[in-house]
Amino acid sequence: MKIVIAGAGETGTHLAKLLSKEKQDIILMDTSEERLRALSNEELLTMTGNPVSFRDLREAGTGKADLFVSVTPEESTNITACMLASRLGVKKTFARINNFEYLRPENREFFESMGISAMIYPEILVAEEIATAISRPWTRQYRELLNGAFVLVGVKIRGNSRLVNLRLSELAGSDKSYHIAAIKRDDDIFIPNGTSSIMVGDTVFFTTTKDFVKEVQTQAGKGNPEVKKVFIIGGTRIAIRTCQLLPGNIRIKLIERDREKCHRIAEIVPSNVLTIHGDGRDVDLLIQEGIHDAQAFVGLTDNESANIMACLTAKRFGGVVKTIAEVENLDYIPLAENMDIGSVVNKKRIAAGYIYQFLLDSDITNVKILSIANANVAELIARPGSKVTRKPVKDLHLPADITIGGMMHDNQPILVKGDTQIQADDRVIVFCLDAAIRKLDEYFY
Repeated sequence: MKIVIAGAGETGTHLAKLLSKEKQDIILMDTSEERLRALSNEELLTMTGNPVSFRDLREAGTGKADLFVSVTPEESTNITACMLASRLGVKKTFARINNFEYLRPENREFFESMGISAMIYPEILVAEEIATAISRPWTRQYRELLNGAFVLVGVKIRGNSRLVNLRLSELAGSDKSYHIAAIKRDDDIFIPNGTSSIMVGDTVFFTTTKDFVKEVQTQAGKGNPEVKKVFIIGGTRIAIRTCQLLPGNIRIKLIERDREKCHRIAEIVPSNVLTIHGDGRDVDLLIQEGIHDAQAFVGLTDNESANIMACLTAKRFGGVVKTIAEVENLDYIPLAENMDIGSVVNKKRIAAGYIYQFLLDSDITNVKILSIANANVAELIARPGSKVTRKPVKDLHLPADITIGGMMHDNQPILVKGDTQIQADDRVIVFCLDAAIRKLDEYFY
């Protein structure tokens, strides 16, 4: 597949690196020669050019490309670039935008008529992830799969968990209510087998049905405190969207250092949000505003170090059970996770994962890119005669970086075991490590 990406910022570069691992034909275009020169050590084909120039787009081969992605910081540039690329004959276009109104269903036909196949507003994707994390503070990751029939739950294992030091073979049984899809240990993530053990500090990813989410919670030794009060520092667009997404019965205190910005935010956030002028890292301010009776704390300033330190400060107060930090430097994420920040969100990785999902074949009907692990969760339909339908799961000899976590058969959710037989047209959940998504062709096509 030939793909042209305009914008060598963090999102465009991360997406290009992700796609280059799969040997896609990628051209990364940017107006800054210096920015592209910084990528000289990467195995990427780069080009200095303007994405709103017909000449430069032609030189990049855009007219013969399968996809054109424009993720520059300028919304108008992205929209114009996609319009021009469509005019040149590219099959599909994808634009990063900053105006949420453009995503409304009533506007979709208008933008499609202009040659824009899809759009992404990264801030709303991050806000949605934060709102989900606050609603289930005992989890590190929570994703509904197959239209809600299954749930993927990521949980940090503490010493009180019943699973500590157990081998997966010891958990097997006819009444098994979940499937352990992957384990993240320190900076590594792996697909476990029967001899793998669960250790304190692991983040374990379970696939289960909604009926058994409580069982996963119990096995992991987790309570489920109700979040009634949230502190957010940083009056960013993500913060504003998060305030708008959280339920109205949650009290929110949003702390912003810029006084004028505080006043502007106060006019657009819901009535359950109190905006406060101050520094969210100021312990005296946090105490004064009642951090002791808050359950969640979210760091969303433009300074990731401030976000991390503020979350660590908030964790000193016993009532705060959930902390979330926005960390945009990918190199800082392992550090933040090792410091036991509750959840880490990264806008560029979430955005790149969303675009990546757009690229996949139509039979992979919904692919979730986990934001805390180099892994994919794919929902696939087993084609008649495909390899996955010929033998029980235990005899398929799946690669070590792929595992099957569940399936829908005759509209019934089934947790997959070794003797499970997948049949044609079953919808199957597959968990695979970062570079393994294309290996699925061999089994499902």
